[in-house]
Amino acid sequence: MTSKPVSMALIWMALLALLSACGQEIAPGTSAPGAGQTIKAPLAEAVISQEPAYYEAVATINARTASTISSKLMGAVLAIHVNEGDRVKTGDPLITIDARTVKSQREQAEAALREARRAETSAVSARDAAAAASQLAVSTLARYRPLLQEKSVSQQEFDEVDSRGRQAKAALAQADAMVEAARSRIQQAEAAVRQASLAERDAQVISPYAGQVVARMVDEGDLASPGTPLLTIEQEGLFCADLLLPERYIQSVAVGAAVKVRVPALGDVEANGQVGRIVPAADAQSRSFEVKVAMPQGLDLKSGMFARVFIPVGGTGGLLVPAAAVVSEGQLTGLFIVDEQQIAHFRLVRIGKNYGDRVEILSGLSAGQRYIPAIPAGLKDGMPVEAIR
Repeated sequence: MTSKPVSMALIWMALLALLSACGQEIAPGTSAPGAGQTIKAPLAEAVISQEPAYYEAVATINARTASTISSKLMGAVLAIHVNEGDRVKTGDPLITIDARTVKSQREQAEAALREARRAETSAVSARDAAAAASQLAVSTLARYRPLLQEKSVSQQEFDEVDSRGRQAKAALAQADAMVEAARSRIQQAEAAVRQASLAERDAQVISPYAGQVVARMVDEGDLASPGTPLLTIEQEGLFCADLLLPERYIQSVAVGAAVKVRVPALGDVEANGQVGRIVPAADAQSRSFEVKVAMPQGLDLKSGMFARVFIPVGGTGGLLVPAAAVVSEGQLTGLFIVDEQQIAHFRLVRIGKNYGDRVEILSGLSAGQRYIPAIPAGLKDGMPVEAIR
């Protein structure tokens, strides 16, 4: 009877001891997360690198050559042969303007030319008659001179012949002047005909070069007048990036200098540009200089696109590590450094600019410290590291 209570007491004591053992906690820091595990990883030493410094400028893509096509004469717009976005070649018809007014002017000029030529013909005939009369007067005077010496004619008769000779000579000179005046009127009339013909051809507005129509400012039926903008054409394939460069960097650039250009609309493609022109006067408001960067051909660029231009403005020293070495944990950024005992420690760092596949470390890493440039799978803070090449 007494053995059963004793057995139950022993069972309860064993259960209490087991529960007590399961409730014990392990003191923090007793063992590291990766204690007992060694991971293989490459090691690198942080060194200061001299990298070029760049000024990142915001730019706008524009056509290198753009023309606003205007009218040279007054008239109604009869036809428009192109629209925005159309590609044109040199000499392609763009707009037709009513040329009835200039056609009438050309016909008037041609009529004046015909009249001037008829006047020239009449003047030449009159000159020929005057020349004949002058020649007759000279011959008569030559015959009368010996007769006067022989007293066969009176002095009065000789003087009359001499006077007629001088009159004939004056008439000939007047006839020559009339011929010259008639020929001058012909030249004026011919110039008027050429001018009217050119104006008539100007009724057909043509493309000055191969390009693309980017704007149309008139419609059929509108009245075009000299200087009225009709279309805007951009030369095809030639673009530049226009930017404003602060005056403190103007000494760092020169015409012909190579720069990097990124156009986000093209997927951040990095293109090699070249400084083509620098406006020598700074803007008084922004204290900046306008710079035009020539873009390479072959890119699908359009006017108005956004671009970033990276202009080298000197050099600077800094700690650069591979981008693969940087670990982001939420809002925290860090990398794994390795101490003298070959233990990896996660260290928070502050990063700066990106240089391709490398990142600038502003704080959290010192020159000479070792770090893991490529994070292997399973790496944890406190793990022993076996260096590999």
